[in-house]
Amino acid sequence: MGDVVSILMSGLFSAAILFLVAAGLQLVFGVMKIFNLAVGSFYALGAFFGATLVNWAVGEGLPQPLFFFGLLIAGILLGVIGPVIERLLRPIYDRDEAFQLLLTFAIVLMLEDITMMIWGSQPRSTGSLYLIYGTVNLLGATVPVYNLLVIAAAGTIAVGIGLLLSRTAFGRVLRAAADKREMVQSLGVNTRRLYVIVFSLGVVLSTIGGALVIPVTATMSEMGVELIVEAFAVVVIGGLGSMRGALVGALVVGYVTTLSINYYPPIEMLVIYLVVIVVLVIKPRGLFGGETA
Repeated sequence: MGDVVSILMSGLFSAAILFLVAAGLQLVFGVMKIFNLAVGSFYALGAFFGATLVNWAVGEGLPQPLFFFGLLIAGILLGVIGPVIERLLRPIYDRDEAFQLLLTFAIVLMLEDITMMIWGSQPRSTGSLYLIYGTVNLLGATVPVYNLLVIAAAGTIAVGIGLLLSRTAFGRVLRAAADKREMVQSLGVNTRRLYVIVFSLGVVLSTIGGALVIPVTATMSEMGVELIVEAFAVVVIGGLGSMRGALVGALVVGYVTTLSINYYPPIEMLVIYLVVIVVLVIKPRGLFGGETA
């Protein structure tokens, strides 16, 4: 029983991180109609900056139990790059998808080089800092409390996004802009400013995901590119532009990854792609394709 619970909690942790990144991708695509491959680079930036900020803050006297909030702050602070990247993407808003993929992948490569220039190629981590919160026993499985905090944070963010989109005036504007941009413009909404806000929110979701994962792993120069593959699988399974799809897709990929790693790691990516193929054969637009952000 303990092994089953351990796999369930590990899969849920992976799904929580994937959801944050995929939610940023879905938000941008749902409103701006841009498939942003650069989410992987934002994720990597969040990891590198999160490790650096927390290690510095703890070294300067920050109480260790507060490092979790330091990671959240690191992800939020990186939102300042959102307006800069969004400005680079403006020329391709109404261009063919191929231009969007090429430019966003170019941004991936540029950000990867910038990351290497700033932090080098040596892995960085926060060591065993996450164990400051201790562990709990769940039906025979030992689960780090930090993992539960990340799952709770991702769940809270998911609820917050849902309330933002369904219960606020800003959310109604976002959904209207996703369906009929010209109509929203004719009503006096500054869509350029709206796009800056949406893109920056997408960046923050991805960077928070990267920052929160770093205590249980170490930074790697290629971690952003690897994450793109998993995020792509999440949105294809769930359906482009759907937040509900991002949640369900993240759970599917998170558990497929965890099961594969536990039983036969070499087939991890193979199984993910098989699931993607099956979903596309049954529902070509994904499980929740056609829904707006």
